[in-house]
Amino acid sequence: MPSAVTFDTLAYVKRLKSAGVPEEQAEIQAETFAEIIEDRIATKQDILVFKQGLEELELSMKQELKLGLANTKAEIIKWVAGMLVAQAAIVATLVKLL
Repeated sequence: MPSAVTFDTLAYVKRLKSAGVPEEQAEIQAETFAEIIEDRIATKQDILVFKQGLEELELSMKQELKLGLANTKAEIIKWVAGMLVAQAAIVATLVKLL
């Protein structure tokens, strides 16, 4: 994706030259600086895309969490129901023995 950040290398070279930097060094420095800006500075569009990705991830994680909680709830209900049946069987057996 092209960067929306612009950097005027010619103006930068002229400023460096006027400050006494040799032309070749000024050109190399301007090119390097332009590459750094192009490769490493996030644009508003980059941030929006990243934000969208985060929002999608958040939604996905919420859905997974809800599904996990529903499954856990179902497992707990199964265990409790099983324990109630077992408890009822034990109570019935004890009533018969007494």
